[in-house]
Amino acid sequence: MTRYKKWLIGSLVISAVSIALVTCLTFSSETIEALRKIRLEYILAAALLHILSYPVWGLRTRALCKALGHRISVLKVTEIVISSVFVAGITPSSAGGEFLRVHSLSRNRIPVGRATAIVVGERLLDALFIFSCLPFAFYVLGDILSDYKFDAAFFTANFLVFLLLVFFIYGVWKPEKVKYITRRLTGRLAPFFGKKTDAAISHFMEQIDREIDHFHDSVRVFFSEGRKGLLWGILYTFIFWTIEFSLLILILMGLSQTHSIITAFAAQVLLAVIMVIPATPGASGVAELGAASIFSIFVDSSVLGITVLAWRALTYHMNLLVGGLMSLKIIKDANLIKKLIGDSVESQHST
Repeated sequence: MTRYKKWLIGSLVISAVSIALVTCLTFSSETIEALRKIRLEYILAAALLHILSYPVWGLRTRALCKALGHRISVLKVTEIVISSVFVAGITPSSAGGEFLRVHSLSRNRIPVGRATAIVVGERLLDALFIFSCLPFAFYVLGDILSDYKFDAAFFTANFLVFLLLVFFIYGVWKPEKVKYITRRLTGRLAPFFGKKTDAAISHFMEQIDREIDHFHDSVRVFFSEGRKGLLWGILYTFIFWTIEFSLLILILMGLSQTHSIITAFAAQVLLAVIMVIPATPGASGVAELGAASIFSIFVDSSVLGITVLAWRALTYHMNLLVGGLMSLKIIKDANLIKKLIGDSVESQHST
């Protein structure tokens, strides 16, 4: 918990400093005038639209679960998604959110290997959507590509995603190789995590092999009898990102900025690629400064700081707030259930 607290504080500080820097560098008398004329109904609409993205994400997860033969309610899977965005927001490259979703799905009677396949499938659908939109973004924002400041970021992000894709394909193609590598690593690392006996290590390795088989079988199912669920997942992915990219449009409308919707969408595609770089928890600093640089090509400098602040507040700080509250609710409900079970057991013993 201490580590998560440090990550949360660190991400918030970096985000606040980055936004303050952008705002100070772009603040002018026109900024004050823009704040006076801001139309809050558009900002509120953007907030409500972002809240809508949670159940859409939940429906996607539910579709992938159903494709593998596991049924889970929309309410439960939406709770899982919302709680995971908090952890995702305080860990580099949102990795913590993935681990939490796998754990939460496994607690709902879905084998860990299949839960991993579902979460990895979501990540791949996101990557497929973003990278299929890259040619469109490059075409719309062709001038920005000649700027050396973005070359390194784009190359690094694309290279990381390419490596992950290669490892994923290799793992699906050669599961036995993955098992071999995992056994070697487990054998070396298990003693450091309490698995100090040969029997315990052997049992642990058998569990890992079983989950790798589940994962491999799940991927096969996705592309065979689970294709319908996969197609629904693709549809929900398109809806999800359309909603998320629409937030900036509403923010600009609230600031009386009438710019091309296509340009705004293209800019956010490039920004999504930059934010893949696992530099800081929740991409703090990277997101704010990257947004300021990319948005500056079509947003007036006087409202650039406000735009970045509103966009980050909706897409990041709201996730921390809503996700944190949902996490507290889940913990409270779990403690209540444990207490009820404990009371029930005690009453049975007393009778």
